[in-house]
Amino acid sequence: MKVAALSISALLAGCAIPASKPAVAPVSDTALGLSSDVAPAIAADWWHGFGDPQLDRLVGDAVAGSPSLDAALARIGQAQAVLATRNAENGPDVTLDAQEQYARLSGRYTIPPPFAGSTRFVGSVAANLNWNLDLFGRQKAAIAGARASVQAAALDLSAARLSLSGAVVQTYIDLARAEAQAAIAERTIATRTNSLRLVNVRVRNQLNSKLDAQAATTLVAQARQALLRAQAAQALARNALAALAGRGADYPATIGATRLQLDAALPLPQRLPADLLARRADIGAAQARIVAAAAGRQVARKAFYPNVNLAALAGFQAVGLGNLLALDAGTVGAGPAVHLPIFDNGRLKADLAGATAALDLATADYNDRVAGAVREAGDALARVGALAADRARQREVVRGFSETGRLNAVRVASGLDSRLELVDNDVRTLEAEQADANLAADAAQQRVALVLALGGGFTQDIR
Repeated sequence: MKVAALSISALLAGCAIPASKPAVAPVSDTALGLSSDVAPAIAADWWHGFGDPQLDRLVGDAVAGSPSLDAALARIGQAQAVLATRNAENGPDVTLDAQEQYARLSGRYTIPPPFAGSTRFVGSVAANLNWNLDLFGRQKAAIAGARASVQAAALDLSAARLSLSGAVVQTYIDLARAEAQAAIAERTIATRTNSLRLVNVRVRNQLNSKLDAQAATTLVAQARQALLRAQAAQALARNALAALAGRGADYPATIGATRLQLDAALPLPQRLPADLLARRADIGAAQARIVAAAAGRQVARKAFYPNVNLAALAGFQAVGLGNLLALDAGTVGAGPAVHLPIFDNGRLKADLAGATAALDLATADYNDRVAGAVREAGDALARVGALAADRARQREVVRGFSETGRLNAVRVASGLDSRLELVDNDVRTLEAEQADANLAADAAQQRVALVLALGGGFTQDIR
């Protein structure tokens, strides 16, 4: 009775789990200030809305060849290997051990004569079975954690694909911006070169001064400088697209002129949608990591419980090579094996504290990502609206400068003003047209940013 009582006391002592509760809770949906609206669905290939086949090709090349996606795929493979290991540990483990030694047998041990004190071959061949019965669910929790890690890695891949496709589209918009700037500069060069030619004619006819010719020459130089800058921006954008696609120095030459419809409408909401979090792959990955960390904490908690295994063996043991396969050399055995932690100098408590901290860290990362997602979507919404209004005003500015330039040109042609009167307006007209092209590109990029903030076609039920 005393032995049984001591055994029960030891079992209870081994199962005593210290108090260790998570300190961080996931943020609730109600605290995010999302509207009750559900935004329209976004297609997985949302960039097709810009109507440029070359953009479609570039995104496809990037998704197929980017080193960043290779890393994400490798992480999925790594997580799947861990899951396979955890599943394998949940079943029976069968091994075969064989051993043969030439040894002197003790004459003062359990070996009977005539073998005692002699030198002989001693061998054994045995098949061993070991099966963790997982009575307290520790292995089950480890499998659940590994499965959640696989899901997180897969969601990371979805997020990486979206980020990569978004970077390609936004860089392509920068290329379109540079092309528009170059077209404005070329058009301005042509107009100002023609004006310079007319001024030179008037100078020769003593109708204008050399000061007028110098002013017209300066305007041409300014437009040529704008063209050089736009051409450099085009080269940089093509190089960036090659890098995003993981291609070499010959790839930029395959990128022709853009045919983007910068004002193309994308299915975007007017307010932050209620299903924002379900649209984001990175949010889903963060939540899957909470599940994995919670499972890891369960593994650490259940390490305090007894570990019960079923062990068995069958084989042959004999002294002498000729006796190893004799029928009476056979041996079998089977029975349970129990491992119970009694004293480990605080290792299990430290493991549980570390697993709890890992769960808090995963939850804090989730909360941070949720707050960032709401901020990104809110900022993109605000910028889309602000840029639309800004561009409308900018178009009025361009029309105003253009009309002023037309009227000034009439006055100069009539001899009422000199070419110098056009300098300031020409400079402002070029700047206004460049600003309008920038705003058109900025507006397109912010619509892309909003698509990315809304998950870019990804959907998942995270509840």
